[in-house]
Amino acid sequence: MAAGEFSGKRVLVTGAASGIGRACAQLLVQRGARLLAVDLDHSGLDSLAGELGNSVVTFAADLSEQEPAEEMIDEAVSKLGGLDVLVNCAGIGSFGRVTETDPAMWRKVHAIDLDAVFFACRKAMPHLVESKGNVVNVASISGLGGDYAFTAYNSAKAGVINLTRNMAVDFAKEGVRVNAICPGYVLTPLTSQMPAPIADAFAAGVPMGRGAQPEEIAEAILFLASDRASFVTGHVMVADGGRTAATGQPNGMEIMMRAQQA
Repeated sequence: MAAGEFSGKRVLVTGAASGIGRACAQLLVQRGARLLAVDLDHSGLDSLAGELGNSVVTFAADLSEQEPAEEMIDEAVSKLGGLDVLVNCAGIGSFGRVTETDPAMWRKVHAIDLDAVFFACRKAMPHLVESKGNVVNVASISGLGGDYAFTAYNSAKAGVINLTRNMAVDFAKEGVRVNAICPGYVLTPLTSQMPAPIADAFAAGVPMGRGAQPEEIAEAILFLASDRASFVTGHVMVADGGRTAATGQPNGMEIMMRAQQA
């Protein structure tokens, strides 16, 4: 990939202090972008700025509230001189069936995972129309189907997916592309906190037999954000190592082979 693919591009990435967002920030700067990195984690932002230097401006924000989600767009336009790409990567999850999900947690997950995307895009869209820019929203395969006891997260990410499609249709004629990516199991600081049996079960459910590195998801995001995807809008790209390609039925051949060996 050309080192200067994003040369001169003005990019905002949320959730930039760790995981997929940080990997996006690193690759974007390597390829010439000027970046506003947004996160709630002050120390993570300081670390990122120290690593990437003057190409990065940081902005600490709690995206569960409307005002900071809109303020970060003003900050990007002010500090970068405009906006070409918005990558909505910030997100949280929660665990519980609908009967066990606390309403306050339901609202928080939706506020960060879905509402912040709405507020950021709403504020950013006039600038993206001016620059003929684009948006990449980080959804999840959890927005494409149901998971056990992921009530709030499943519904929020499903909302991100259809919000993406809606905006793609609404703003296509104004030159703005809007796409989403749906990662599966990714090896981030957040997923590293899972107990080993759960992590092993997640990996076992992936036909490729492993979780993704954050950089692998970031590469897919950068493709959608790049001019290489100039005719791609309203697309929901799945990057899950084949997880959703499988039916979920057992691998009969593997079971038979193990039985024969035993």
